[in-house]
Amino acid sequence: MSDNLKKTMLGALKWATVDRVAQQGIQFVIGVILARLLDPKDYGLMGMIIIFAQIAYVMVESGLGYALVRTTDITETHKNTVFYSNCGISVILYAVLWFCAPAIATFFNQPDLVWIARVTFLAILFNALYLVPYNLIGRALDYKTLTKINLTSTILSGISGILLAFYGLGVWALVVQQTSYHFFRMILFHFYSTWKPAMLFSFQILKGYAGFSVNMLGTSLLTVLFNNIYTLLLGKFYAVKQVGYYTQGNKMSDTVNFTFLAILSTVYNLMAQIHEQTERVANILRTFTKNVSVITLPLTLFLIVAAKPLFFLLFGEKWLDAVPYFQLMCAANLFAPLYQLKVHALNARGRSRATFLIELVKRIIIVVSIVVCFWLDWNIKVMLLFYIASCWLAYALSAIIIKRELTVYYRHQMLDILHGVLAGALVGATAYIMSICFDNLYITFCVQSAASIAIYSAYQMLFNHQFLHETKNLIKGKVDEEEQI
Repeated sequence: MSDNLKKTMLGALKWATVDRVAQQGIQFVIGVILARLLDPKDYGLMGMIIIFAQIAYVMVESGLGYALVRTTDITETHKNTVFYSNCGISVILYAVLWFCAPAIATFFNQPDLVWIARVTFLAILFNALYLVPYNLIGRALDYKTLTKINLTSTILSGISGILLAFYGLGVWALVVQQTSYHFFRMILFHFYSTWKPAMLFSFQILKGYAGFSVNMLGTSLLTVLFNNIYTLLLGKFYAVKQVGYYTQGNKMSDTVNFTFLAILSTVYNLMAQIHEQTERVANILRTFTKNVSVITLPLTLFLIVAAKPLFFLLFGEKWLDAVPYFQLMCAANLFAPLYQLKVHALNARGRSRATFLIELVKRIIIVVSIVVCFWLDWNIKVMLLFYIASCWLAYALSAIIIKRELTVYYRHQMLDILHGVLAGALVGATAYIMSICFDNLYITFCVQSAASIAIYSAYQMLFNHQFLHETKNLIKGKVDEEEQI
């Protein structure tokens, strides 16, 4: 990789890391405050409708943003075509959801959901209005600006939610937090972006994007639908509080997982620029896989083992029923960042159909497991075990396609995650041993954390000097001239 491109990549990755870590840290603090002020039932009500909003976000974007980023000779017509397509779809979807709100409330047998849904769905309109500026800023790898926008929006929406929760408005605190987040992003993206909409549109461009975008849309829809399918089942057949426990456990798991996935979105933007150069894409994939696995695998395994004292410390005893859900979702997401790296590489190479088919296989397994579990009267936790298996299988399938597409052999793919697996096993074992040595949950978590950090640090210093060297350089913003990705 040229030195200039590598410096740009490192700068983007550094700011993306600051963005996600800071944003998730702020959201984490806000989440803890809200969880202590609100009841699990409030989270249950919000969890019942958020799936509809998330499906709408995906349909509004329609994979057009990814296609726009991949466009080599981008023009104002390209940008405006995508912008007006996003806006048009959002208006149609909001109108449909407005009229469907009573049906959603009836499905879950929760009359209060009608206006909760209608207000929450306003975020769909706000989201559509900032997607093109968001994609253009990301395409330019200007993650410094993205960081400013994301942190400001998170803080302002979080304060809004906390104020409403403090004054006893219950679920409306979550509604306002969700809706205002997208409203603030809309304002800020257009404030920072140099691009402004113009009266330009081309059906020919839209048609040209369709082949690539439809597979991206299909993949995203499957992901959103099946990521929320258990919330639908719980909302329909279980008490609202149970939905709240699952929602909180899943949300906590996603706090960690989404942080890494968002940071790694920079990799797609980079690969898209050099997608025709097979060897360079393969080298970037392997480099990121090595470094990401060393962070995510140990952290996820620690969270699974230390879940009970962590929830007790943060949220109090009333949320302990959410712990099993959190542990199961963490297990499902164990390889998620590594899987997403492979997906980014394949999509950048134009293999969106392959990634769609992987997701399709994954979802078929989930549907079959749900049918079997209902037939045999097994509970939701057994269904989540099948969900874990489907996620791990998807990762294995992506490894097979990566071997064919980029000629990265299985042996190399296994070696790339070896340090992460070994460090994770040591951290998980250490945390487990500490958990059986102490009864007090506060003391348990403190000792688990300290011992796990010590073991992890010792492993990296003794066996993985390259990771420490690259991390140090990334923090300092340095680029080794002799290093070639």
